[in-house]
Amino acid sequence: MPAAQAREKAYAKNLDLVKIAPQAQPPVCKIIDYGKYRFEQAKREKEARKNQKVVEIKEIRLSLNIGENDFQTKLNQAMKFLKNGNKVKASIRFRGREMGHQDQGHVIMTRFAEACAEIANVEKPAKLEGRNMLMFLAPKPVK
Repeated sequence: MPAAQAREKAYAKNLDLVKIAPQAQPPVCKIIDYGKYRFEQAKREKEARKNQKVVEIKEIRLSLNIGENDFQTKLNQAMKFLKNGNKVKASIRFRGREMGHQDQGHVIMTRFAEACAEIANVEKPAKLEGRNMLMFLAPKPVK
């Protein structure tokens, strides 16, 4: 029907004429109470937000000369974070003369990534940024 006729029909019922699909040929319109429609839409969005899970980034700090037991402790902590669905940021801070041994930092990061390989994917591989070497791990999707 013509737009003018549809508008008259909507105003006669004290409702609004709303375009549902303006790109369609001809455009599709609906006669509804727009205030109620907006309220229900906001309610659905709020419900969807409530069901979302916020993914946090937990940081694990390793050192260049980390002992085996300390490494295992950090690894267990990272595994716990990953199992809870959080992302893990592993970092090594190079202090003083340690900057000359960045290759050892790569070895530690690679070892850490391989140990977490069964439950995590490497999101960003180990990369040096200033005095810090960073690597991001994300939990593998659950099937």
